[in-house]
Amino acid sequence: MRKVLVFGVFDGIHDGHRDFLKQARKCGEYLIAVVTRDVVVEELKGHYPSLPAHVRLEHIKSVDYVDEAVVGDVALGSYKVLKMQKPDVVAVGYDQERFKEDLEKHRAEFDWQFEIKMMEPYEPGKFHSSVLLHAPFPS
Repeated sequence: MRKVLVFGVFDGIHDGHRDFLKQARKCGEYLIAVVTRDVVVEELKGHYPSLPAHVRLEHIKSVDYVDEAVVGDVALGSYKVLKMQKPDVVAVGYDQERFKEDLEKHRAEFDWQFEIKMMEPYEPGKFHSSVLLHAPFPS
C-alpha cells in the first residue's frame, strides 16, 4: 500500500484544498493530511490561522478521500511527523515550493526513500486561502 502524506494549514476547506487532496490521493492508496500547528502558521505567515488547529483537524478528517489526519510538529523543520509516518510519497501544493526545497535539502536525514510530487494548481487566483481570507464580503 502506497502511503501519501500532505502538509497544509487547511484554514477553511475550499475547492482548491479538495482538488489538492484528490490529486494527492491518486498518488497512492492511503492519504494522511498533516495540519500545521497554530504557532508554526504564525511563524510561517506572520499571523495565526482563523481557525485553531483542533478545529482545522476535524474539518480535514471529514473530507472523504483523507484516510487519516494528524496535527503537525511543534517546531518548523523538525520533520518528526514525516519520520514517524514514513510515507512513500510527499505531495506538495503548487504554492509550497519553499517547503519542497527544504524537504529535498534534508532528504539525507531520512532512513527511507520517498518521492516528492508537486500537485497542479486549481484556479489559484480564486481558491488560494490567502485570496479567500482577504476577499471582500458580498453585499
